[in-house]
Amino acid sequence: MKLSRRHKNRLKRVVQVGVILLLILKNIFTGLSDRPEWTRDLREYPARNLLTRADNVPGYFGGLERRLERFIRRWEIPGASVAIARNGKLVYAGGMGYADMDTETPAEPLHLFRIASVSKLITAAAVFHLVDEGKLSLDSRVFGPEGILDTTLYPDIADPRALQITVGHLLDHSGGWTTRWGDHMFIPDVIAEEMGVPPPPSIETIIAFALGKPLHFTPGSWSSYSNLGYAILGEVVEQVSGMEYERYVRQELMEPLGIRDFYIAGNTREEASVREVSYYETGNAEKIPSLDGSGELVPRSNGGNDVRTLGGAGGWIATSVDLVKFILSIDGMDSRPDILSRESVWKMTEGSGIWGPLGWRGMDYHGNWYRTGSFAGSSAIAERRADSITWVVLMNGSAWKGADFPLMVRQEMQRILHSIKNWPEVDLFLKVDPALAEPLHSFP
Repeated sequence: MKLSRRHKNRLKRVVQVGVILLLILKNIFTGLSDRPEWTRDLREYPARNLLTRADNVPGYFGGLERRLERFIRRWEIPGASVAIARNGKLVYAGGMGYADMDTETPAEPLHLFRIASVSKLITAAAVFHLVDEGKLSLDSRVFGPEGILDTTLYPDIADPRALQITVGHLLDHSGGWTTRWGDHMFIPDVIAEEMGVPPPPSIETIIAFALGKPLHFTPGSWSSYSNLGYAILGEVVEQVSGMEYERYVRQELMEPLGIRDFYIAGNTREEASVREVSYYETGNAEKIPSLDGSGELVPRSNGGNDVRTLGGAGGWIATSVDLVKFILSIDGMDSRPDILSRESVWKMTEGSGIWGPLGWRGMDYHGNWYRTGSFAGSSAIAERRADSITWVVLMNGSAWKGADFPLMVRQEMQRILHSIKNWPEVDLFLKVDPALAEPLHSFP
């Protein structure tokens, strides 16, 4: 049968479309096969948090939204995501400003943000989860022949006091390091050059570099904020659990809570996850050499800082809703079951000792616990309040106030929450995960 020119062209287009679909499928499955085996199980899992601002009950949070929109405009922050829970129920999930300014994409609660040092709260919870399982003790030594980490990786320890470092010391920033000569996690070029390795250096190389220098104080005798200490705790979690740090957190902490949209971040826009926001620094932010050693000057938030290697110290990305859900699982309250024992929750807060809470950034005399995080292009804060209100604000910009900026966000949120007199009787968690209507069994 002879085909007309019209039918020939139609058949040709069908064949072309078929070829394109086959190439797309080939690329997808080739990309999956190049990933570590476990990521094919976890990272490709459909996102569970697809809430938008439209899901909120009308008439309750207009004032909150207007005040936060004015706040981020005043500080020239592109966008923010906010989640609020009350008595264990998610009552608000919203966004202000933009997730991406180039495309003018509005920020929504479904967007992923870097959470910076709020990651330390995740790592502390992972450590205490291992403690609850009887696999770890806060008194466990970290280095040396009796230490958790393999001595073949770190045979050259310059200061014998490093053999005294315990898991507890790392949790309360009393491992013996300060930032007197710079933060170990933010000087990859210096470390790579001294250690004779191509940039960026691995976390093992960074630890070896630190152990090759004298400590600044005897472990346990003082406390100085240490990103390095929490990055080391990520390695401790891997060694004790026998699983990669990211996999352990996702599988053992997040999945039982129905959270499957929680990842260690990439370093550049090209490495960003689906629905992850773009990051913006202050207008006068200085560019730095790319961490890949190319010599190119780049923004710290886009190829300058090695966020992935920060790992347990500051590497996680999350949605505000998932972060609230996680905090509700370690808050010591009865509104939702905790994934940690009451003793571990107590040790992280009231029972933490003279150097302050473990994982949390601070506590006030009202019984409120909070955790802040900030670096170039990112600001984050989470708070568990004694009045059963838990809230999270994540931002894709940084202010000239630096690490103090999240505390200013906290002050603004305190004023806003104090002004709210009526709360909706709703639980937005049920919109994305009906299983939450049947809470998990409480930890004994």
